[in-house]
Amino acid sequence: MPPFSHIDSANLPTMVDVGDKTVTKRTATAETRVRFPAEVAHALRAQGFSTAKGPVFQTAIIAGVMAAKRTHELIPFCHPLGIENCKVQIDMDGDDALVRCTVSVHHKTGVEMEALTGASIAALTIYDMCKALSHDIAIVQTRLVEKRGGKSDIG
Repeated sequence: MPPFSHIDSANLPTMVDVGDKTVTKRTATAETRVRFPAEVAHALRAQGFSTAKGPVFQTAIIAGVMAAKRTHELIPFCHPLGIENCKVQIDMDGDDALVRCTVSVHHKTGVEMEALTGASIAALTIYDMCKALSHDIAIVQTRLVEKRGGKSDIG
């Protein structure tokens, strides 16, 4: 067996065969932070979390769900999955927006990349909708916080 899961015996990139894996419920949660300068966080709160482009968090939630569903089109070796649930939640934590994306499916492969993609695209959408207020906004600490189902659990 090759030393890398996505490299075949001819040393070429390949998708992992999940045909013999067991279907189980698989859930993953990822989070990322959008770090605002204090004056931007204050302005967002004062404006009801809207900018000239529209409602920031509501738009980011929609973008995050759309992205999670299309992860297989963006990440080369991700399997297309019929996602059963995707929830994007955005809360202010001081001057940061904390974005959490939880995805679940009954399948032979996990949804970690879908959760990470959903959280990341939601954060990028927040940045896009707020960049007129400042370019000192930072997206930080993107990480998988929980994974259930399959071989191993995390978190």
